[in-house]
Amino acid sequence: MLRTGLLVLVVLGAIAWPAAAQEPPGGCKVWQTSSDQTFSITSTRHYRLIRNVEINCNDMQFFADEVEIFADADRMRASGHVVFVSNENRVSAERMEFNTRTRTGTFFVASGIASMAGRSTADRSFFGTQEPDAYFWGESIEKLGPKTYRITHGGFTTCVQPTPRWELVSDSVTITLEEHAILKNAILKVKGVPLFYMPMMYYPINKEDRATGFLIPTYGNSTIRGQTLSNAFFWAINRSQDATFYHDWYSKTGQGFGSEYRYVEGPGSAGNARFQIINEHDATYEQADGSETVHPASSSYTFNGNMAQILSSHMRLTANANYFSSVTDQQRYQQNIFQLTSTTRRYNANLTGNWGRYSLSTTIDRTQTFSNDEVWSLYGSAPRVTVTRAEAPIGKLPLYFGAFGEYVTLLRSDASNDVETDRGLTRFDVYPTLRFPFTRWQFLTFNSSVRWRATYWTESLDPLQGGAQVPQSIGRTYLDMSTQITGPVLTRIFNTPHRSYAQKFKHVIEPTLTIQRVTAIDNYDDVVKIDGTDTIIGKATRFVYGLNNRLYAKRDTAREILTVSVSQSYYTDANAAKVDPSYQSGFNQNLAPSHFSPVVFQVHASPTVKLDATFRTEYDTQVDALRTLAANGTFNTGRWVSVSAGWSQRKYIPELPGFDNPLGATHYLNASTNVRAPGNSLGGIYTFNYDLLNHHYLQQRYMAYYNSQCCGLAVEYQAVNFGAAFSSVGVSQDHRFNISFTLAGIGTFSNLLGAFGGQTTR
Repeated sequence: MLRTGLLVLVVLGAIAWPAAAQEPPGGCKVWQTSSDQTFSITSTRHYRLIRNVEINCNDMQFFADEVEIFADADRMRASGHVVFVSNENRVSAERMEFNTRTRTGTFFVASGIASMAGRSTADRSFFGTQEPDAYFWGESIEKLGPKTYRITHGGFTTCVQPTPRWELVSDSVTITLEEHAILKNAILKVKGVPLFYMPMMYYPINKEDRATGFLIPTYGNSTIRGQTLSNAFFWAINRSQDATFYHDWYSKTGQGFGSEYRYVEGPGSAGNARFQIINEHDATYEQADGSETVHPASSSYTFNGNMAQILSSHMRLTANANYFSSVTDQQRYQQNIFQLTSTTRRYNANLTGNWGRYSLSTTIDRTQTFSNDEVWSLYGSAPRVTVTRAEAPIGKLPLYFGAFGEYVTLLRSDASNDVETDRGLTRFDVYPTLRFPFTRWQFLTFNSSVRWRATYWTESLDPLQGGAQVPQSIGRTYLDMSTQITGPVLTRIFNTPHRSYAQKFKHVIEPTLTIQRVTAIDNYDDVVKIDGTDTIIGKATRFVYGLNNRLYAKRDTAREILTVSVSQSYYTDANAAKVDPSYQSGFNQNLAPSHFSPVVFQVHASPTVKLDATFRTEYDTQVDALRTLAANGTFNTGRWVSVSAGWSQRKYIPELPGFDNPLGATHYLNASTNVRAPGNSLGGIYTFNYDLLNHHYLQQRYMAYYNSQCCGLAVEYQAVNFGAAFSSVGVSQDHRFNISFTLAGIGTFSNLLGAFGGQTTR
C-alpha cells in the first residue's frame, strides 16, 4: 500500500501549484512573459499573448500558442500546445483555464509525466533499475481545491512506453492529496487486456507513504481448495501500529476470514498477531491411493503471534503462539512444509528480570502433540519460576560460587479414545555450585565443580500399587562432582607464504576428558519420570572422553576451516545410557542397558565464508551399526545464489531395542535454492523434501518472479504428497498454484496461509 500512495501522490502532485502572495498580476511574486507579439484587448488589466508564449510565475512555467490574461478577474486562458512545468513534473493539454488567485483550474485533453526518482521510498528494483516515472492522462484534469483533484475519463501507469505493460483506467478519479483517492468504474489492464473490473476503489495517498486502503488481490488454485481469491484491507492505525483484514474465497471448500495486527513501540518492543477463521462446507477430495474422502462441513481457526516488550531497564516480556483448533485443517490450508506437517500446537509467555548477578524468569508454556484428532499428549508448565545467581569469585580465592533455584507446576497428560490421563505435579529444585578452574597451563586445563542438589515433588510412584502415581510427596538430595580436563593440547603451524589460500595453517589436537560422579539416590524408582531432572541415576560415575582436531587458516585473520571430533561416554551404571541427553537417542527407555554410549563422530567444515557444512553420526558399539546420521550445508554467494541442503537418517536395527521397529526408521533429503539477478529484477526459488525410504517427494515448491521497469509477476507452484503416513490427520496429497501481479507504486500482499513465502507489501 506504500507504493500505491506514493504513485498517486506523484501523479497529481505534478499539478499541485504552490501558494503565493496575493500580488498583481494574478498573485505571482515573479511574473515574466515573452512572446513574438502582444495584443491588448480592452485595458492594461486585460490582454492577450500569441505565438510562442512563455510565462514564468514563481517556480511555475506556462507555454502555449495563445494565452489570454484577465488580471481583473484573476483568470488565465491558454490554448494550443499548452504545457505546464513545475520542478521535474510536466503536464500537456490542448487548452487550459486557470484561476491565478485560487490556484484552481482545468486542463482539457491532458496528459503528464511525473518523476518518482527524488522520493526516498521509490525502490528502483521495482522499475527494472530504471529511473521511476509515472504517466497519467484524462479528458480533463481539474484542480478543485488546495489538495483536491479530479481526472475524468483517464488513468495512469508507471510504464512510460508506447504500449504500457499495465494501466489503470477509470471514469472518474477524485483525489485528496495526503489523504485518499476514489476511483469509479476502474479497470486494470495488462498489455491492453482488461484484467479485472472494480465498480468502486478506495486507496490512500498519505504523505508518509503509509495509510489505510485496499490491497491488490492475489489468485491461487489447489486440488483440495479449488480456485482461491484473496483480498485484503490495510488499516494504518498510527505511525507505530497497523492492521490488515483478509478475506479468502475457496471454490471447493468455503471461505476464510482473518486479521493481522502489528506494532513497533521502540527498539526491543514489537509484536504481531495473526488470526484466521475457515468456514467449510461439505467437500470431496482424492487421497494418494486414488480413493475419495468426504470432508464434512466444519469451522476451524488458527492463531499465530509473537511479541517482545521491554517493561523497564531490568524487566522484559516475551510471548509467542502457534495454535490451531483442527489438526486436519492445519495440513489442508498451510503452505509451509513445517507447518503443514506439524501436529503440535503451543503457546508460551516469559517474563525475565536481571539485577546485577541475580536474574528471575517466569514462564507459562503449553504444548500439545496430536497423533490424530482424538489421540494426543500434553506437556508444559504453569508456571515455571527460576532464580539464578551468576557465578562470582569468593574474595580473592580461585573459587567461584553460583546458585540456581526452580519452582514449577508441570503439565503432563495423555488422551486416547476420550480417556485422559493426568500425570502433572509440582516440583521444587535448588542447587548451589562451587567451581574451581585451573588454567595456569595453556596446554592442559582443569575445570572442577561440586554441586549439592535438593529436589522435592508433590507426587510420587507407589510400588505397592504397581507403580501408580499417587498424591504422596517425595524428596531427593545428592552431590554432583565433576571435572573437565582439556589437554595436553598439541599444536603445529605450517607456513605457506606462496599459497593464495592462506599464508599459514595451524593444526590443533585437543583431547578431552570429563569425569562426573553422582552420589547415591535411594528412592529413584519412586520418582515420577517427566524430564531430565527426574531421570538422574545415583551412585554412578560417567566418563566422557573425546578427541578434537581443529585446522585454522590465516589470510588476513585466522579462521577455523575444519573441525573433526569423536567422543563416547562410559557409565558405571548401565541404565544411565538410556537417559543421557547428550545423544540424539537419549531418553529412550526401550534401549537395552549398556555401560557405553554410542560413539559420536562430528565434522564441521567452512573452507570459505560462503560455504559451511556439518555432519554427525552415532555409532552403536554393541551391535556394530550406525544409529543416526545427519548432514547439513549452505552455500551463499552473498548476492545472486544461495543454496542449502540437509540429509538425515534413523536406521532400522532389528537387534537393537528402540531401533527394532521398521516404522521408526526415517530417511529424508531436503534442499532449497534461491537465484536472483543483479538488481533483483529476476529470480526464483526451488525447495523440496524427499523421502528416500519410500522413494517419493513429500513436497516440491517452485517460485519465480520478474520485475520490469514498471511491473512484475510472481508465480508459485507447490506439490505435496505425504502418503498414508498423514492420512489420519489430513489430506495425503495436494497441488497448489498462486499468481500475483506487482505494479510499481501499487502494493500487493500475501494471504495468511503463507503463499509467496508470506511476503507482504503495503
